[in-house]
Amino acid sequence: MTAQHKNKIWIWVGSIFGILVLIVAFGAMFLSAKWKPILTEKIKAGVYNGSHHLYRIDFKSINLNVITGSLALRDVVLTPDTAVFDSLNKKQLAPAHTFELKLKKLQISRVGILTAYFKKRIDVKEILLQKPSINMIFNKVTRKPDSIKDEKSLYEQISKNFKSVHVKSIKIVDADFDYINKTAAKKNKNSIKHLDININDFLLDSLSGSDTTRFYYIKDASFQIAGYKSVTKDKMYSMKVDTIKGSTSAKKITVSGFKLTPLYDELTFARKYNIQKDRYNLSFDKIEFNGVDFIGLNTDEKLHAKSLKIGPANVEVFMSRESPPPPGFDKGQNYPHMALKRLNMPILIDTVKLKDIHLKYAEFNPASKKTGSVDFKALAGTILNVTNDSLQLSKKNHALADLNTLLMGTGKLNVKIDFNLTDNNGAFTYSGRLGKFDMKNLNPLSKALGLVEIESGDIQHIDFKANGNLRSATGSMSMLYTNLKVKLLSDNIDGEGTKKKDFLSFLANTILVKDENPQKGEAPRTASMTNTRINSASFFNLMWKTVFVGIKDIVGVGVVPEKNPVKQQKVIAKKIREQKRADRKAARKARREKN
Repeated sequence: MTAQHKNKIWIWVGSIFGILVLIVAFGAMFLSAKWKPILTEKIKAGVYNGSHHLYRIDFKSINLNVITGSLALRDVVLTPDTAVFDSLNKKQLAPAHTFELKLKKLQISRVGILTAYFKKRIDVKEILLQKPSINMIFNKVTRKPDSIKDEKSLYEQISKNFKSVHVKSIKIVDADFDYINKTAAKKNKNSIKHLDININDFLLDSLSGSDTTRFYYIKDASFQIAGYKSVTKDKMYSMKVDTIKGSTSAKKITVSGFKLTPLYDELTFARKYNIQKDRYNLSFDKIEFNGVDFIGLNTDEKLHAKSLKIGPANVEVFMSRESPPPPGFDKGQNYPHMALKRLNMPILIDTVKLKDIHLKYAEFNPASKKTGSVDFKALAGTILNVTNDSLQLSKKNHALADLNTLLMGTGKLNVKIDFNLTDNNGAFTYSGRLGKFDMKNLNPLSKALGLVEIESGDIQHIDFKANGNLRSATGSMSMLYTNLKVKLLSDNIDGEGTKKKDFLSFLANTILVKDENPQKGEAPRTASMTNTRINSASFFNLMWKTVFVGIKDIVGVGVVPEKNPVKQQKVIAKKIREQKRADRKAARKARREKN
């Protein structure tokens, strides 16, 4: 065969192939143009009928490429019909959540058009929603006990037309997501920006509905929120979250890099209010929920998790005693187990695990004009049965905490707390043990808040146990120690500086304070503890002050009456007002002299 003859054959083959390409291209264009109105009608009817007339979908244009099997909808709007929802709700058939959706483009790739037409199977490689706006609305609805039996399954609704629907991937990229709770007394709206959702392996066929490895017909749904930042509504804090991730197959939700940072320093923050206000500075490296029941979370807004892991973390709380407590407010409402009752979401967490948490409480005392603080470092432990769910409470109504920490970074402290979750009076019991400890480490707390400087004192151990409630706590304790010496300090309310009361300190150490327990030739002393909580005192204030009552009794100063905190606050407030008036008067005088 000559070269010229070969060239003629290739030209002939190439010409035929080119003609075939043109035929396919023009055919695809013809089919696309013909199928557009059919597809438009089918999509709108499918959404409307498939949702029991609850949803309508609308879009500006539809682009179909038969060759690549791609489909694009532009300016898409999905809206629920409120009249249909109300009708379904009356029949106890309405879903708990409804959705509103707006997006510029919905892209569907690699649709097997021939497979769908001839084999009645829909196979899609990917559905992509870029930068959509999504409203998820929660309505508290009741469902008929037998409604699941009466209702046709999703597969039964499509089985007349298709044998199966399989989508390998559904991606929602950079969504604006609003969660609206219409069941609250005041309609509650939570907004999330830059939300990514990935749905893998959606399969709807005769068997997938009963596949326990799937969550609503899918193998896995995961989400991620990255770089969330905001300022709180009161403009007092900035909030930052590095990432929030979740996965239905892993049954996990993880929050990384959460920070709540005050926008003002401690005293400036406190003086923004006319009443006492706690100032929080929070930093959590990681918060992780495991074993999450996503179905219950979606249908009933009930959070059930096998475990919650918290830490490493840094928690700082500051309060100033300059201002009076909020009138009529009782901090007993904020006991951990009382606050748990007030949550508007049923919660059941089998085990809370704490690890490597640094907890610091600081308080400004206007009597000393100093800030005292107590540190609990390397806090770790577990809390079992954290719940406000009525069904769980009927089976088990106690939460048990077992915590270990280093008091002021040195003393090994173990505390066990038993919370009665159903007692209206906030009943709880607690016990603990502190190992070897140098009492001078307490000076950052005792000098500023107690006006006592500890010169020396070595604790061998302290053991305590008590029963408490909203109003008081009673118990007993033992404390073995040696070489205790203290100095009493004057207040600094008049701005003259905190002074040492040398003579009173001498009398205290000589007459009152017992420098050791047990004393030579005697049995170890023990103490009974009784303490009544004032409304402005917190749960932890009641706990440590009750222990402090026992310590005072054992060291010999229990006979010294403690100042009434309410009267003391009034005296301090009066002196502060007088000082402010004097400062304003001096400022006016200085301006007059300057002029």
